[in-house]
Amino acid sequence: MKDRTVEPENLSKTVLMIFIGAVIGVGAALGYTSYQIDQLEDSIEHSYDYGEDVGTDLSQLFNRVENSVVSVNAHEAQEAQGSGFAYDTEHIVTNYHVVAGSETVDVTLTEGVTESADVIGVDPYTDLAVLKVDDTSLEPLSLGDLEEVEIGQQAVAIGNPFGFESSMTTGIISQKDRLLPVQGGFSIPNVLQTDAAINPGNSGGPLMNTRGEVVGVNTAIETGTGAFSGVGFAISAESVERVIPELIDEGSYQHSWLGVSGVDIDPEIAEEMDLDESTGFLVIDVVEEGPSEGIVDEGEDIVEIQGQEIAVGGDVIISIDDQEVRGIEDVLVYLARNTEAGDKVELEVIRDGEIETVEVELDPRPEATEESIVE
Repeated sequence: MKDRTVEPENLSKTVLMIFIGAVIGVGAALGYTSYQIDQLEDSIEHSYDYGEDVGTDLSQLFNRVENSVVSVNAHEAQEAQGSGFAYDTEHIVTNYHVVAGSETVDVTLTEGVTESADVIGVDPYTDLAVLKVDDTSLEPLSLGDLEEVEIGQQAVAIGNPFGFESSMTTGIISQKDRLLPVQGGFSIPNVLQTDAAINPGNSGGPLMNTRGEVVGVNTAIETGTGAFSGVGFAISAESVERVIPELIDEGSYQHSWLGVSGVDIDPEIAEEMDLDESTGFLVIDVVEEGPSEGIVDEGEDIVEIQGQEIAVGGDVIISIDDQEVRGIEDVLVYLARNTEAGDKVELEVIRDGEIETVEVELDPRPEATEESIVE
């Protein structure tokens, strides 16, 4: 119960969210959940600039990037197979859930050569990981600009679905700024949704634009059957750009943490609390000994909304550092883009019908465990 939301209108809708690393022998599904879904330092030279838009000539795009995409096979904590791509000449980006619990994995390059790679950094909260290889023939991919990604633009996925190496599929960017829940009660912001076919084994592979730039890292699908049904999710290049350098340098990434949980305000909650507008984030729980304890008020009055009991009466966060908060996604995006542990933020809250301002010093997010995130 930390910095997260459960949408009341979706409480009764359960779907299967599959993190798409193919877990061999124990099934592909790594978890299910209710559906709810800056720049690098100039001195870090990690990619080639491909630049030219290939338009509809996807064979040209494939030939340009095929030596940058690899197959990743884990054999230690789990038998799992996924994908990855070259971040620079010795580092590969993949998904955390593919390599969770492993210190080394096997990486197979396009020409079929398999090498051992060290897992040097992981971040369960963005489902990202970095591998280090000795092979310096890798051809790094450029990262795209999230601000330039448009709904409806063509999207291309390359990876190893079901172990079929170097497979390309295409579709469009279906939506931006999705929230992707991970086990442990947190969510990944700024996630891209695509209808490009991605399946178990695609995890960690790139989702690209037609210039060959990585706009996302394929990570999950929503499905009722276990098979791809037209809704896939990719961790944005913005998250890669922010997290991967820290994973290379430090082995981990420290997320700032507010230490609250709750729900986005909807018309029913607004009516119950006599609010003028159906916007903001209602705090239901404040984590004991967390950064917001004694500063932010949690809900105490239990009411039933759409068949679910919800504690209302707590603070409604309507802005953070003068940035409007319409729901938890605005909080998560602001914290990710603009803060680090130890920073202070000003929250504007509605408390007992009045607008007040409180200040919270952010803590580091609690360390994730393999069990809390993956199982």
